[in-house]
Amino acid sequence: MIRIVIAEDQRMLLGALGSLLSLEDDMEVVGKASNGEEAVALAKELKPDICVMDIEMPGKTGLEAAEELKGLGCKVIILTTFARSGYFQRALKAGVSGYLLKDSPSEELASSIRSVMSGRRVYAPELMDDVYSEENPLTEREMEVLELVADGKNTKEIAGQLSLTTGTVRNYISTILDKLQVTNRIEAITQSKEKGWFK
Repeated sequence: MIRIVIAEDQRMLLGALGSLLSLEDDMEVVGKASNGEEAVALAKELKPDICVMDIEMPGKTGLEAAEELKGLGCKVIILTTFARSGYFQRALKAGVSGYLLKDSPSEELASSIRSVMSGRRVYAPELMDDVYSEENPLTEREMEVLELVADGKNTKEIAGQLSLTTGTVRNYISTILDKLQVTNRIEAITQSKEKGWFK
């Protein structure tokens, strides 16, 4: 019997997924979580074979939970609405075994769970095309600067927080705008959010 924990913050969807998987002869839903923290706690307590989780959940995202579950012997399948290459790349780094989109046919989930249990990895085909064309062009430091801009910090505050001069921060910001081919900070933040590049 494949033991499964499901993490999904939309109650109706959580119930529907649970019912759907319970209909499979070889699967048993042993726990349901409505956020990433609950998912990690349930996975540690119940030791399921697989944890199926959404990405965008309150408290702790599915990606953060996946990173935490790495090495605990529980395989993770991300089930999300977001076909964002940045999310997908983070999921790969977190060692997830599957990344599926919610608009896939329902029978695909059960067969993906079986594939993952037999040692294979299952990724939505749409993501495989994107992942190679959508590398984040920004360096780690540039992303750090952009995240602080997104938090509403001004140039002087960013300089103080990162121990840089305001001139250096301005240079970083203009490099970011050039690399992303946008004209202002708002567009840079929007594009990075859409691509899932923010941590």
